[in-house]
Amino acid sequence: MTDIPRLNGVIRALEQGKPTFTAFAIADIENALAFSQSKYDGVVFEMEHNPWDIRMLRDCLQYMLNRRQIADAKSVAPAVTPMVRIPPNGGELSQVFAKQALDLGVYGIIWPHISTVEQARNAVAACRYPRLKTAPLYEPAGLRGDGPTAAARYWGLTQQEYYSRADVWPLNPKGEIFVILMIEDTEGIRNLDAILTQVPGIGAVLIGEGDLSQELGVPRQYEHPEVLQHMARVLAIGKKHNVPIGHPHVDAANVERVLKEGYRFLMAAPTRGYAALEKGKQLAGRN
Repeated sequence: MTDIPRLNGVIRALEQGKPTFTAFAIADIENALAFSQSKYDGVVFEMEHNPWDIRMLRDCLQYMLNRRQIADAKSVAPAVTPMVRIPPNGGELSQVFAKQALDLGVYGIIWPHISTVEQARNAVAACRYPRLKTAPLYEPAGLRGDGPTAAARYWGLTQQEYYSRADVWPLNPKGEIFVILMIEDTEGIRNLDAILTQVPGIGAVLIGEGDLSQELGVPRQYEHPEVLQHMARVLAIGKKHNVPIGHPHVDAANVERVLKEGYRFLMAAPTRGYAALEKGKQLAGRN
């Protein structure tokens, strides 16, 4: 396979200038089967607030495979791109969770509670393999340990082909790994311009409305003016740096506003409700 087409459907949509639609899902086989047949660009298995169950994640990835879909599409690219939200940063900076998930074959990692440049740099570096200091696109220097066997098999590539594509996009235009940083507090918002200036390789920034609203004293009041004002700041900084900003609570009632405001990484809720997805794709001209 010399000319490998784009594998990550979330990246594919963004490269085409289209907003991308995903949803959170509890990691179980029923959800994996349901999402594998949906029209979402990607699914994010939720393992921050749910248990970190690496074996269940592995099973979910396998149950998303559909040999008929692969045969009909004549491509090993998944119809719906699997990603995962890992447990939040601690003193160890959560590199182990990213490594284990990437080694199974996920195409994207959501990093919760990113507030500083150091945390953001670690998030990107943990998703990259080390390389020579003289190599192009060296920074952020890769920290990912080498264990590609399962991931290469899941992607349908040889190990050398996997190495050539297992890098972060858009820093590496051929990369298939999508790094999403969650900005969930006012410290993160204050530091976001510096993060996006100093740390290349960030695929998207997802606003954590829940934690942000808690800090602002209006828990889960997502339409509160104070919450919307802080979200608007994040959106403006993202547009300045041409980094897609994600909205985590999109439904049929707000999807039109969310698209008009310029969000490009939309997470529809609830996970099994397709109303926001269908209305959003129609409004975005993606039917």
